[in-house]
Amino acid sequence: MAFTLTGIDACQITLPTPIPDPYWVAFSPSSAGLVTINLNASNLPADPAWLSLLAGNQLLTKQHDFSSPIATAYSGHQFGVWAGQLGDGRAILLGDIAGQELQLKGAGKTHYSRMGDGRAVLRSSIREFLCSEAMHGLGVPTTRALSVVGSRLSVLREEMETAAVCARLAPSFIRIGHFEHYNSLKNIARLKELADLLIADHYPHCQSAQEPYLELFKNISERNAKLVAQWQAVGFCHGVLNSDNISALGLTIDYGPFGFLDYFQIDHICNHSDHGGRYAYHRQPQIMHWNMACLASALLPLLELKHSENDAQTMLRNALEEFPLIYTDSWQKLFRAKLGLQTIVEGDTLLVERLLQAMHDSKVDFTSFFRGLSSISSQTPVKDISLRDNFVDREIIDEWFKDYLERIKTETMNDIERSSLMKQANPKFVLRNHLAQKAIEMAQQDDFSEIKRLMAILATPFDDQPQYEDYAKPPPPGENHIEVSCSS
Repeated sequence: MAFTLTGIDACQITLPTPIPDPYWVAFSPSSAGLVTINLNASNLPADPAWLSLLAGNQLLTKQHDFSSPIATAYSGHQFGVWAGQLGDGRAILLGDIAGQELQLKGAGKTHYSRMGDGRAVLRSSIREFLCSEAMHGLGVPTTRALSVVGSRLSVLREEMETAAVCARLAPSFIRIGHFEHYNSLKNIARLKELADLLIADHYPHCQSAQEPYLELFKNISERNAKLVAQWQAVGFCHGVLNSDNISALGLTIDYGPFGFLDYFQIDHICNHSDHGGRYAYHRQPQIMHWNMACLASALLPLLELKHSENDAQTMLRNALEEFPLIYTDSWQKLFRAKLGLQTIVEGDTLLVERLLQAMHDSKVDFTSFFRGLSSISSQTPVKDISLRDNFVDREIIDEWFKDYLERIKTETMNDIERSSLMKQANPKFVLRNHLAQKAIEMAQQDDFSEIKRLMAILATPFDDQPQYEDYAKPPPPGENHIEVSCSS
């Protein structure tokens, strides 16, 4: 198991609290393939021992001993404010299988639950399950979801709901908050132990660096800079980018009030609890950079083991300044690909920014517009481009299309080649909120067919899948303002 630190300041052995009469809600054969060796993943749901394990009702399986499950302590900044000790309030780490940590979310109270009940509800568990696997289909680094197990056990949130347990997988669930925790306690021995563990298990190339801990910081920062660029490119809003919700492996983690953009607003807020818009779509890169500054502060004592405080601060400050450069380079590459541009020409960034501004002004659907752009021929007259109809200001978008058509004519690709590449960069399907809501409502009536259907569609989101055309459409009127909270 990757997280091997023990003690009150690190983790607590925590047994899951059983749920009555567990039943399967959802299962991912793709995720199961990560942890099942010499076992047909599709047969796993037929094994009652796995149902009991993934419900949190028993710890032993035929192949694995999960007799010492743990909940870990971490601290962090929430909405920009230091929140002190937090920890796995409703997540219990069972152990390691084939290099993947298996964690149950919603399996009962832990030492770090504070005033919470340690439970998750069916609604939020389905959302995390679907989005984890949808992000994997999009090629975005993410924790994976193995299953959702339901129960009739009542759980009170805004209203009375039923309980569920989501089993999720990751090479490691170590967060920025784990480093902040030991730094806040001034426990340098623990801090070093955690950094050494992460380097040994996940960043082994850092061991040979002249400054291993500085190199570790650079690698974590680079991964998260590239991650947030990918979020922007697929129109994903995380919703709660607190420092304790940031993975040390650059994975999308903790799916709460997330949302994919429908009608584009650059300042879209997907979390109705985010009254100040701190985690709005356009602020995600800035906030991720801020979280990397939190990590730099937490790692400072490790650099001070060899250097003066001023020198250590300078080294980390210089490394932190690389974040916006890496992010910008990644963002530009991704959006050039979305426009079908392989070469780099001065003015490309302005071309993208002009388009996004026009989309914002007219609230154009993000996913379907970029997908539709792949069907345009370089010889198409501007007046014949049907995508113009999505824009209120025709003069502005016509000028943009004129410049865009001239730009793609400078590329060496023909229209067929460009269209094919653009379809690989622009998904046709994302997990829109209204689609997830429909699956949830059906599941609450014991009909899980929509979850399976969405899983199949979102596994290959770049394919045309004409039989599922309705799933590519923007939400109908009245369903495009579904509010999502942290309890979701």
